[in-house]
Amino acid sequence: MDKLEHIGIAVKNLEKSNRLFTKLLGKPPYKSEDVPLEGVRTSFFDVGGVKIELLEAIRADSPIAKFIEKRGEGLHHLAFAVDPIEDKMKELSAEGFHLLSDQPKVGADNKMIVFLHPKATNHVLVELCTERLIGK
Repeated sequence: MDKLEHIGIAVKNLEKSNRLFTKLLGKPPYKSEDVPLEGVRTSFFDVGGVKIELLEAIRADSPIAKFIEKRGEGLHHLAFAVDPIEDKMKELSAEGFHLLSDQPKVGADNKMIVFLHPKATNHVLVELCTERLIGK
């Protein structure tokens, strides 16, 4: 893993959580976007080079909606920057880690992403991410 890229936090209300984290961190989010494929609306805060990503469900069937229904708001995932992502996927699969998809998919913040199953990582959802090339 190259570095901790961001920490994902599931929230019920993004607007309310943005206000809370703005007060806590002393600065507003630098970016917000929808990721329709994942059914989420996100916002990002930069804290010393590590991003905090707040995730709100925009569909009842999204992974974030299911997470909040089951566990409530809170830490959702740790994301690590890797490059190239496909090589890291092969390496971790060979080590016995179960990936939640066979191919990276488009995520927020111009990233290609894939998740590791939390049962193999002490119940911590781990995301691998890399910069998305234009046109991919």
